[in-house]
Amino acid sequence: MKKTKLLPISLLAISLFSCEPNDPVDPNQEELITTVNLDLESNGLTYSLNYQDLDGDGGNAPVITLDTLAANSTYSGSITLFNESVTPAEEITPEIFDEASDHQFFFTSNGTSSFTYSDQDNDGNPIGLSFELTTGNAANETFTITLRHEPDKSATDVSSGDITNAGGETDIEIALSVIIE
Repeated sequence: MKKTKLLPISLLAISLFSCEPNDPVDPNQEELITTVNLDLESNGLTYSLNYQDLDGDGGNAPVITLDTLAANSTYSGSITLFNESVTPAEEITPEIFDEASDHQFFFTSNGTSSFTYSDQDNDGNPIGLSFELTTGNAANETFTITLRHEPDKSATDVSSGDITNAGGETDIEIALSVIIE
């Protein structure tokens, strides 16, 4: 009579039907960001640069509303993020703040305007939810704002705002054609 070993089959059955999930759940799962609002303040006046793309990539073009900015001026800025594809709309900004060590905004301009970080995570690295924008001469410029998840914040060029070697994954990237006069 031949004996069959059931132990390996039993272990396989236990592992297949265990209560524990086979794939770990990422507690910092990427959120859907449909709306980016930049609020700028200078000399007691408020200006807005807004980007909204409710259906994401493809489909309908994003709705972009931009105030004209003054040349050679400095603005205090802040970013607010939303997922407006759900009702009620979900503000994503607090999550980015809570996970600041895993996020960083990068700002570029194809003109003479520049951005400076005004906030930092617990390790002293920039976040970009608050910033200072200094415009250059009158021109039409494109501001590109990129939010990276898990960038390498230890790199010197990354901590100064250079996205080139940041690594990580892009949560959202928008381009805003701004009139500076």
